[in-house]
Amino acid sequence: MKRIYIVFIIMLLCFQSYGQKPRARDLGIPFTGITGKFNAITDVKGVEVGYSTIISGNGKNIIGKGPVRTGVTAIFPRGKAKKFSPVYANWYSLNGNGEMTGTTWLTESGFLETPIMITNTNSVGTVRQAVLKWFVDTDWYSGDVEWYTYPLVAETYDGELNDIYGFHVKEKHVLEAITNAKSGKISEGNVGGGTGMTCLGFKGGTGTSSRLVTIDNKTYTIGALVQSNFGSKKNLTIAGVPVGIELKDTLNSIYKAPPQSRREEGDGSIIVVVATDAPLLSHQLKRIAQRVTIGMGLVGGRGSNGSGDIYLAFSTANENGFSRDKTTTVETFSNDKMTPLFEATVHAVEEAIINAMIAAETMEGINGNKAYAIPHDLLIKILKKYNRIKK
Repeated sequence: MKRIYIVFIIMLLCFQSYGQKPRARDLGIPFTGITGKFNAITDVKGVEVGYSTIISGNGKNIIGKGPVRTGVTAIFPRGKAKKFSPVYANWYSLNGNGEMTGTTWLTESGFLETPIMITNTNSVGTVRQAVLKWFVDTDWYSGDVEWYTYPLVAETYDGELNDIYGFHVKEKHVLEAITNAKSGKISEGNVGGGTGMTCLGFKGGTGTSSRLVTIDNKTYTIGALVQSNFGSKKNLTIAGVPVGIELKDTLNSIYKAPPQSRREEGDGSIIVVVATDAPLLSHQLKRIAQRVTIGMGLVGGRGSNGSGDIYLAFSTANENGFSRDKTTTVETFSNDKMTPLFEATVHAVEEAIINAMIAAETMEGINGNKAYAIPHDLLIKILKKYNRIKK
């Protein structure tokens, strides 16, 4: 009894140290790899993340009034203070039933020139315009009066829980997410753009993780942040265990009113942002982004027709690599040494998705539709049954 009490106290202190909900490792779920200090995308030096979470109302959906279960997430690769400071980047889509603006120029130029914003499907335009206005108001381009840019805004669909046609994300929420962007510990679950999202049969949302990789006696960091809203419950796999099958008759989501009639099992989307301080160029970051698919597959993602599975990868190295009018010199990583970075990406994405689910709480939204949080006690019991957690 004393031993159980001590374990409980240790877990409680661990939860409090993060100032957030319990995480997958807090439950004893095993993962591969060594994490950074915060086990978050913010372990990559300079990266800042901020949220605006919008929750109001209950009951019948009245368009324009709610209930509202949505938000905005902002990611700054080198922090707000750097202002205009492009990073090498690239992107990849497993299934393209979704949106990530700005990718045409990103592909062409090899650089990400703006913060990364994530929201719900119908708010992409509002967020994009608000970011452009913020650039003007804050002199993002430091006196350059002839600048042009293409904000990168991604989305997933929260219309099962949120009054998505009420367009509740406003400029003030975009500015709130930007203002709140910080390094260090960040929240997970029902926060930011992930507020109204579901994943693999349970409540989903925002999750993050990181990995440390040592190559040639130098340590690099890979960090991932996901807005997780995809997948079929039957495919949910945690630590190699068919958790979804074990929980197939447990806490199934409740859809009392449209859009349930158009929804097919497995529909949904995921946005994944991968950051690293390894000196990678855009073509190499494409290779990193492609490996996200494997991490998603480990937890049960199948890239269904109704899913927008879109990934972005960027590197904070080569800070002076971008110039409009000068020739620059950059450092590049050897392709032959990239495999550990690929593996770290897979493992960080896998854990970030599970962290989103573990942190998420049961949420009731429009018309009484409800998405249940994955039950921690039953999950631990199942993992013990399969000897993935010691009894």
